[in-house]
Amino acid sequence: MDEQIRRWEILKKEREREVQLPVLTLSREAGSKGTRLAELLAEDLGFDLFHQNIVHRMAESAKLSARLIESLDEEGMSIVKEWLTGFSEGFWPDQYLKQLVKVVGTMGKQGRAVIIGRGAHFILPLRRCFRVRVVAPAKMRIAQLAEEHELSKPEAERLMVKTDSERRAFIRQHFHTDIADPHNYDLVLSMERLSLQNAVQTVRSCMERLAQEQR
Repeated sequence: MDEQIRRWEILKKEREREVQLPVLTLSREAGSKGTRLAELLAEDLGFDLFHQNIVHRMAESAKLSARLIESLDEEGMSIVKEWLTGFSEGFWPDQYLKQLVKVVGTMGKQGRAVIIGRGAHFILPLRRCFRVRVVAPAKMRIAQLAEEHELSKPEAERLMVKTDSERRAFIRQHFHTDIADPHNYDLVLSMERLSLQNAVQTVRSCMERLAQEQR
């Protein structure tokens, strides 16, 4: 995290404020290969990758969140304050969500990031992000989890159900919506027939087309 903050501080001095750099947010079903897809997309696009566990740890630490905010210029500070104001009216169940908005808001301002999970697409303004949801049939996901974690199929199925339930509950609690609602995303990818390489090309093509349309 220290290295990431140093990179952002350097970029702050170099970037032009008029340039809005994109963020790709990726939500995924357990075992859908979404995490691997995010890794490949970050590599293909030349973006920084932030796994949900990283974002979670950053949001848990108020001290670290403050350092992230300090890496922004004055314009970025005002943007994050605007987001916080928009979320603040009776919306905070605890301080965690407030820190989460600060962390994700900072990433959104810095740009060139792939953020996995943590409801990032519900925090960032539409003009700053491209929202992807990755799904797959249950049978395929169970087999994938069994292979990844060296589990039996019944154990993998229990893990799938538990993980999906926890993610659904997190989004419902903090953002009052359904994580599986396709209306919350710009692109929903089913990995039943798509290869990871085809999925990367599809996402990149959609992002490039959207960027052209918004110019």
